[in-house]
Amino acid sequence: MAMTLGALMALSTVIAVAWTLTESSPVPLADRFGDVEKVVSTSLEALRACVGTDNLSPQDGNLTHQVLASVASVTGALAPAVVLGVVMIKLFALRPFVWRRRASISHAWAADFPGYSREHAASDDAIIAVRFYNYLDNLTVVDLRARAHLRYLERSPHDGSLVIYKKWLKVLDEKGEPADERSWLAVERGAPFTVWIPLDAPADALPFRHIQGKDLSDSVGVKLLVRLTARTVGLGTEVVDERWFDLDGDDFERGRFTPLHADPAVDVWDWRGWDGFDEVLADEGTPPDVPPGSDAVPVPRDPSAAG
Repeated sequence: MAMTLGALMALSTVIAVAWTLTESSPVPLADRFGDVEKVVSTSLEALRACVGTDNLSPQDGNLTHQVLASVASVTGALAPAVVLGVVMIKLFALRPFVWRRRASISHAWAADFPGYSREHAASDDAIIAVRFYNYLDNLTVVDLRARAHLRYLERSPHDGSLVIYKKWLKVLDEKGEPADERSWLAVERGAPFTVWIPLDAPADALPFRHIQGKDLSDSVGVKLLVRLTARTVGLGTEVVDERWFDLDGDDFERGRFTPLHADPAVDVWDWRGWDGFDEVLADEGTPPDVPPGSDAVPVPRDPSAAG
């Protein structure tokens, strides 16, 4: 808005100067520009014309004035539409989510699902955790859904050209079971949400080269995409956001993310652990010690992981 107003003011000043220069008047040019009040008045009149609330009155037979008045009128017709379009785009192209800087990769038993953790207590498989939160105070987001897919390039067996492939990935649902998407009914402001993506393979080093049955050893340009879709209460608009993670870049780190300890009695920004949102735990802990076939819930591996 400030840039648009500045541009309109600059245009109106140019029009006022050109208007004064080409004005048919017995008054010398120096005296015309010396009359600051009149020049400013012409500039303001041109500004009103450029925003569509007034019109310039050209002198009879003055072609230059006719052109300047036409420019101001056309600008006045287009400017409100442009400004309204910018406002509408900014209003409805909402991106309320803040993503954790990196995706963390930890052992599968470190996931926040007791059943899944039990099943992988003796496994070396790893899991990816992608975290985010809604930072807007006055926007209620509901019906949030998260999906993930893999994009990679491989050589064609026919001509050797690089071909782009995409693979939908399974994520853990609210029960801790592999599913096509993860959904949440409501998204509290500031509360962290996590998308868990099983590798179904160990990740002894980065970059990992196996994920959900796909061997990436011969692949290039590998990226992981996590896409969020939701709706807003009040506006009724759809919110879409996404984050790309480059497998060969600096977008992944080993270790379990630092947990946040929810406390309804204080503001979310004051929750313990919030200042370490982008950090990982120095020690992941140890797998849960649960006898085979037991329905017991495993004890958290680290006291701080209980949150």
